Order: sequence, then C-alpha cells, then structure tokens
Amino acid sequence: MDLEHARRLAVEAANDAGTILREGTAGAVGILPKGSGGDVVTALDLAAEKLLIDRIQAEYPAHKIIAEESGVHGAGDWTWLIDPLDGTNNVAIGLPAYVVGLALCEGGRPMLGVVHDPIRRLTWSAIDGRGALGPGGPMPLPPPRDLTNGPVLAWTQGYGVARDDPAVRSIKMTMDVRARRVLQLWAPLLSWAMLARGDIDGMVGYHAEAVDLPAGALIAREAGLEIRDLDGGPFEVSLDCRPDGRSFVAGRPEMVESLLTLIGDARASAAGLPAL
Repeated sequence: MDLEHARRLAVEAANDAGTILREGTAGAVGILPKGSGGDVVTALDLAAEKLLIDRIQAEYPAHKIIAEESGVHGAGDWTWLIDPLDGTNNVAIGLPAYVVGLALCEGGRPMLGVVHDPIRRLTWSAIDGRGALGPGGPMPLPPPRDLTNGPVLAWTQGYGVARDDPAVRSIKMTMDVRARRVLQLWAPLLSWAMLARGDIDGMVGYHAEAVDLPAGALIAREAGLEIRDLDGGPFEVSLDCRPDGRSFVAGRPEMVESLLTLIGDARASAAGLPAL
C-alpha cells in the first residue's frame, strides 16, 4: 500500500469536498433532524460525502468505507473513515467552524489522517511513523505557551453520553475552574488540528466518536503531542474499541500529567454531585 499516494488522493478529495461546503454555506442551508438526540444533517454533508466515497472507490475498490452519514460500503482489510462535515451543528447556526476529515486504517489501526479547513483553505495530514504535514510543511512539536493564567483546553464527548453523566459533569466543572478557557467546538477534528499546531494547550475526550477520532489523534501524535487514556496508560485508537475506550487526555508531553491530575480530582468529586 502506497500511503503517500493515498495521502495525495485524500488531500485532493478533502479539498474538493471543502469547496462544496464553502460554496454551499454562502447561501441558505437546508437542515434536517438526525436521530433523536438533537443532531442534524444537511444536503452539504451528503454531497461532500458522496464526492469522497466516489473518489476513494474509484481508486481503491477493494477497500472498506465507513462514512458518517451513509454507513458502511464494501469490505476489506483497509478501511477508510469519512466525516464529510465535522461541525454540522455549527453550520446549522451560521458558525463558520467546521472541517472535512478522512482516515485510512489497516486492521483497525489508523495509518493515514487528513483534516481540511474549508474556510481558511488549510490542510493537515499525517502518516503513521512519518510525521505530520501542515500548510507550511512538516509540523514540529508546537512551542510551549504561557500558562500563567491557566491552559486553554478543548473538550469533546460522544453523542451517546447522557447529559447528566456524573463523570462528565465533574470533569467539565473541574476544567472550567482550572483552565483559562474551555472550548466546546462541536467539531473535534478542528480541535485536534488546533492542538497539533499549538493554538491550544490540551484536549480531553470522553467516549469520543469513532469516525473522527483516528485522523485527529494521528495528526496530533505525529506532530509530537502525547495522548493517554484517563487512567494514565497508553492510548491506542482502534476501530474495534468500545466507547469507554475512546476517552483520553492529549497535549504537549509536559502538560499530560497535569491533565491526568485534573481527571483524577474530577473523578474523586463526581460522587458528591447532586442529582439533576
């Protein structure tokens, strides 16, 4: 498998899908409900996803595809994950914060990740073991930021997490107290790109969604960031892991221990939270 060729194809396809999104969001966007949890889908999601599926199937007909909106296509040892519009809820309220995400996995392990920001027309990508690339070329470990007033952290959680989950409530409350800012972007791949380029200091995920996690985590890790599970152990992304296996902290290596301390303190106080 020529991963450099796959990267070029994925980057080109993500850019073209981004053009659909950028031009489509310039006018009225038709919004439809998706499921019973308050999520939405637009015609732009579907159009961008179709473009990505068609490109991948034309080049790799023996590969499996798991797409955010249309589900599973085909079968094979290599699996593409497609999030055609990560940030649909932002688009629905007119907030220009969304990206296109693609990942290619072998045996469940991410080998290639691509994230494209259509608004700024910027793309980030990574191949396992070969480093990350940004708009300016290879991405080194981002420099330390001034943490005098606390870190800027991003939060993401899966759609299946209950609103009254005591662990989530406690972690988010603790983050609010200890961080300078906590971002909840509704677009986790955008948060991963911000972390990889050094715009934010750390990220906490709780039962994250399987489709968008591999691309973002691979880019961040290949840029030198460290990712651990909430118990402090190594964090390995796999398509087969359960939702509770997709909880993590991520940041510069020297930030991770303080994030794990935050998680430990939050867990200790979760039992004392009143019921909602």
